[in-house]
Amino acid sequence: MEDLYQVGAITQTHGIKGEVKVFPMTDDVSRFKNMKGLILDTGKERITLEVTSARPQKNLVILKFKEYDNINDVERFKGCGLYVTKENRVKCQKDEYFIADLIDMTVIGDNGVSYGNVCDVITTGANDVYVVKTPENKEILFPAIKDCILDVDLDKGEILVHPMNGLLD
Repeated sequence: MEDLYQVGAITQTHGIKGEVKVFPMTDDVSRFKNMKGLILDTGKERITLEVTSARPQKNLVILKFKEYDNINDVERFKGCGLYVTKENRVKCQKDEYFIADLIDMTVIGDNGVSYGNVCDVITTGANDVYVVKTPENKEILFPAIKDCILDVDLDKGEILVHPMNGLLD
């Protein structure tokens, strides 16, 4: 089965012309415009949708899907997740990564020490923080800054880090 990545969740309908309100799970809501490979998971089935319009509204996005022109057509979509396949994800810029791709990557120090695997990523205002679970079941927090994260090799599944002073205390 292909990997799916959640980009939003339908919260409710909007108006009577088949629009829905979506809580976005992406940092750029403009990504929804003209999206063709959006997958709606109803729990019973998966429906591929094409977005014909998208506009922000406060912390939500109003979406309209091709061939769904009535509130009755989309009423059953409330509470359902919206996903994309790996191929349909937006392309990351240099030194940007999807959190889902970082989870379970092995973290190795520039001193050759293997610290464990990434189990979570904390998003802060300044920078992300990689949470690494050690073999002893402890957690080490590595800030995602150039002085600490030296290289991310998605193909090898490894992150090379420089453990800054005080980080391992």
